Amino acid sequence: MGNKERFLTALGGAQPDMVPIWDLAINEASIVNIARHFTDDLPPVKMVHEMTPDEMFKLVNTLMMVVEELDFDGMTMPVFTGREVIGKDLVKDKLGIISRMSPHGEPVVMEGPLKSPGDLKNYKLPVPDASWFLAVQLAKARLKDSKAIVFQLSGPFKFSWALRGGMATLFMDYFDHPDFAHELAQMITDFLIQLFLGAVDAGADALILDGDLAMNNTTLMSPAQYREFIKPYHKQIVDAVHARGVLMAKHSDGNLWPIMEDLVEIGLDGIHPIQPQSMDIGEVKRRVGDKVCLLGNIDCQRLLCEATPGQVEQVVRDTIKAAAPGGGYILSSSNTIHPDVLPENAIAMFRAARKYGKYPIDL
Repeated sequence: MGNKERFLTALGGAQPDMVPIWDLAINEASIVNIARHFTDDLPPVKMVHEMTPDEMFKLVNTLMMVVEELDFDGMTMPVFTGREVIGKDLVKDKLGIISRMSPHGEPVVMEGPLKSPGDLKNYKLPVPDASWFLAVQLAKARLKDSKAIVFQLSGPFKFSWALRGGMATLFMDYFDHPDFAHELAQMITDFLIQLFLGAVDAGADALILDGDLAMNNTTLMSPAQYREFIKPYHKQIVDAVHARGVLMAKHSDGNLWPIMEDLVEIGLDGIHPIQPQSMDIGEVKRRVGDKVCLLGNIDCQRLLCEATPGQVEQVVRDTIKAAAPGGGYILSSSNTIHPDVLPENAIAMFRAARKYGKYPIDL
């Protein structure tokens, strides 16, 4: 079975020949640090928004080399929203959202264009062109159909609060301006459907809806608020991509148990990353593993940052034993491969998956 078929088989809930390996993202510095184990021809360690076009192209090629060396089954490619540097560590994207880039390259929203509900009537979302899908196109040109190309994009909840300049502001809208919150979510949902389907046209094989819904102990919003202000829009997106015959997973850190049945009910094909600090993947497998693919769970907060490769291998073995039987499991970190992850541990994680992940699972 080829890499792409293996990934899509598991995401569809079935059993492939072995557990697929993939990750949501590999940070710029991590790409270079892992690639040092395979080549000396490396791009500079910079964040993407600081790179020249040539440096960015080399970084993407280096990532694809890592993916090939470690025999990934799927590869995530992001949307390009055209971040423009507007000050020290500050960038502004095509939606008008101003963010501060953290040392790890993660954008922290500082200001949104919708200062009040009244601003919505004069706000226009940008019209996506081919440049938004450049990462997908580069991966498709390099990898052809050898691996599943997974397009990653934030969901209506995250875009809503980013456009409002902060999550707390959106939560106040749920109480003070509920009609506005729905109008904003619908506008973004229509936009996201356009982007997801555009990515499919550009060559994406599967999709992942990004954006956290929970923290370690419980969801960020009440289950009632999720069902009123977010769930209907998630379902529209899932229905639209399913109508194109494409599978979709949802990323969210934290404890998703309060809304787990809702996520399954809207038809998501997978849930990532089943954060080990918040949820036990064996319990998740028992309760919903026959309804949805599970992705992730190898701890990137402590294990991949502090343990030995041998300890990583043991955790991978135990996780496969708990989550993989019967199929419907894709192994990855519990979030991303970020700069604190030791490159030798990332390599150990993926290689251990190949060592222990052959079906039938007998561990």
